[in-house]
Amino acid sequence: MARVITTGIDIGSSTVRVVTAEQKKDGGLNILAAVQKESEGVKRGYITNLETAAKTISGAVKSAEKISGVPIKRVVVSVGGISLGSVRAKGMIRTSKVDGEITEHDVKRLIAQSEANLTNISNKRIIHRFPLAFKVDNNFVHGRPTELKGTKLEVETLFITYFNLHLSDIIKTVESAGLVIDDIVAAPLAMSCAVLTKQQKETGCILTNIGASTVSVVVFEEDLPISLEIFPIGSSHITNDIALGLRVPLDEAEQIKLNYGADNASVPKRKLLDIVEARLKDIFEMIESHLKKINRNEVLPAGIILTGSGSNLFSLEEIAKASLRLPAKVGS
Repeated sequence: MARVITTGIDIGSSTVRVVTAEQKKDGGLNILAAVQKESEGVKRGYITNLETAAKTISGAVKSAEKISGVPIKRVVVSVGGISLGSVRAKGMIRTSKVDGEITEHDVKRLIAQSEANLTNISNKRIIHRFPLAFKVDNNFVHGRPTELKGTKLEVETLFITYFNLHLSDIIKTVESAGLVIDDIVAAPLAMSCAVLTKQQKETGCILTNIGASTVSVVVFEEDLPISLEIFPIGSSHITNDIALGLRVPLDEAEQIKLNYGADNASVPKRKLLDIVEARLKDIFEMIESHLKKINRNEVLPAGIILTGSGSNLFSLEEIAKASLRLPAKVGS
């Protein structure tokens, strides 16, 4: 029986990660290699220098090949950064069969109609489509509408989009590294598969990733993503705040951030705490504003799950609880 091996590449602003895994007979995964390289030619998730970024990807892939002993030619690419976003649209069609029975063909036509109703996405490409709620003859349907009968079928669909120019650059960069792209997935959704439980997704939660230059949030309810948003702020902004507040060079500010919580007689603890908490509160205020916008503030029982490089540096849980009035935990 042929081995089923998949390689994923995550292109971040601070690091490029490559993971090669083999599917086991029980459906699980056996990790053959996991490599992380410092990003070059990438800013806020998009490519700023194609040649430099391609070299970084190629180097990470070669390291993964050496560790796994498996040649890597085809990859799944995870994309994030400021170019990622989401938008909702509704659609309505009349059912096609004489007896009114709803078919898979009707559902495909319906989602295509909701996509046709989108506005202001001429510079964006759709990478995921999630039908959130169906109606048959004005009545909400729990689950799939196929095999039900009716004359009018409606849907509200969540579309995950990516800025077309930036996605084209990512594709060119990965292909320049000698790779073939099998699929493209939004990074917050890929992370949710690793971090969140089915219960958390069904009950209602918000997964928040604090990266180097962006913060991503994806809200789940009834096991579906209902919103995805990216904020142009991240842990590197905390480094900048420390440099300005303590009047130290950036490299020293980064070390102070990485050693946050450790005893350091040369660093005024109270001032450092005030600097860090002020920026974190800004981040959570943005998240709270977004939750209010989609009518989900204070109503997600599974709370906020925090991930990313910034989540391990600070005492985020208490600040998140106080700011959002939700349960909070750092994800693993």
